[in-house]
Amino acid sequence: MAVYAFIFPGQGSQSVGMGQELAEAFPAARSVFEEVDDALGEKLSKIIFEGPMESLTSTENAQPALMAVSMAVLRVLEQDGGLDLAGKVTLLAGHSLGEYSALAAGRAFGVAEAARLLRLRGQAMQKAVPAGEGGMAALIGVTLVQAEDICTKASAKGDVEIANDNGGGQIVISGKSAGIDEAIAIAKEMKIKRALKLSVSAPFHSSLMKPAEDVMAEALAKAEITAPIVPVIANVTAERETDADTIRQNLVRQVTGRVRWRESVAAMVGMGVDTFVEIGAGKVLSGLVRRIDSEVTGLSVGTPADIESFLKTL
Repeated sequence: MAVYAFIFPGQGSQSVGMGQELAEAFPAARSVFEEVDDALGEKLSKIIFEGPMESLTSTENAQPALMAVSMAVLRVLEQDGGLDLAGKVTLLAGHSLGEYSALAAGRAFGVAEAARLLRLRGQAMQKAVPAGEGGMAALIGVTLVQAEDICTKASAKGDVEIANDNGGGQIVISGKSAGIDEAIAIAKEMKIKRALKLSVSAPFHSSLMKPAEDVMAEALAKAEITAPIVPVIANVTAERETDADTIRQNLVRQVTGRVRWRESVAAMVGMGVDTFVEIGAGKVLSGLVRRIDSEVTGLSVGTPADIESFLKTL
C-alpha cells in the first residue's frame, strides 16, 4: 500500500482560472472560496477565476489565492470523496506559503485564519524592501556547495543568500539587486547550466525580509494555532512538527529563512513516504519530487478529473 504525503504549492504556481472548474462542480469547493472572500472582505475569487494575471500575481493576492485552491481541492476530496486525511496521509508539507496550506489542511488553523495571515504576509513581504533594491535568481544545474560559493563571492557587491534549496539541481538565491546581478555573472563564468533572474517583486526568504518577519511575529503571536491532525514538515528545519508553539516559531523564521525543500522531501522519504500528492494549482512540486528521488511517485491533484482518478487509487 502507498504511503502518502500531501504537498502544497507555493508562489509561481498561480494561473488565472485555477480552481474555477472545481467551484462550478462542487459546493464544497465553492464554500472555500466564499470563506476566503469573507475573511478578506473582498472578492479574491473573482481575481482567481477571471484575472487579470497581473492582479493575481501580486504577492498579497497570490498567497491567499493558492491556499484557497489547495483547500478547495482538499475539501472536495474529504467531503465528496470520503477521504480520511489523518487515516490515509502520513505527512503534510508545503513550499513557502504552501506551509500555511499544509497547516490549514491539518486543522492547525482554519481557512479564514490562513487567508488573513497570508494576505498580511504578502503585504509585509512586498513592503519590506523598496522596489528595485532586491531580487531573486534561479540557478539550474548547481550543487548546494557551488550555490553557497556563488553567494559568498557575489555578496561583495550586495548581500545574497540561498532562498530555496529546491532539489534536482535547482537553487533560488535572494538578496540585493547588485549582488544578484553579480551572482548571475559568476554562475555564467563557472559554466553553471542556467542562471536567470526571476520576475519577483522582492527578495523573499532572505535577511532583507526582517521587517516582514517582525510583522508576522506579531500576527502569529495572536493567531490561534493548535496541533495538526497530521504532522507537518517545516520549511526551515525539514523536520516533522506537531507542537503548536514550535509551528508558530517556524512560520516566523520562515519569512527570512531558507526553504529546505530538498531536505524536506528526503526526510519524508526517510519516514517511509513513497507517494507525494500535490494538492492545488500546477505541477511544480510533484515534478521536483521526482527529480529529487526517482524512486518515488509524484502526482498532482487540482481538477475534478484529477480528483476522480486519484480517488480510484485509494
